[in-house]
Amino acid sequence: MQLGTRWAVGDTPPPQLTPEVVAAIHRVEGELLGFDTTQWRWTLTWLEGRPVVQLDDGTTIRVSPSGQVHVSNEDDADELDR
Repeated sequence: MQLGTRWAVGDTPPPQLTPEVVAAIHRVEGELLGFDTTQWRWTLTWLEGRPVVQLDDGTTIRVSPSGQVHVSNEDDADELDR
């Protein structure tokens, strides 16, 4: 794993991210309108050369080996286990 960077919700994502990942970030941020996210940050790391972008609330954006962008949330996984 390689550490990338952190940035605030609403700030410009790092330029090395693909347009598809940036679009996923904007979709997630759009769902957060009306919530106080002033202290929330995104964290970018790299795993096997692919970006992993995680929001402080557990929302995670990953790119599969085939290049597909997937958005998940740790809370969603808990609901599926019940």
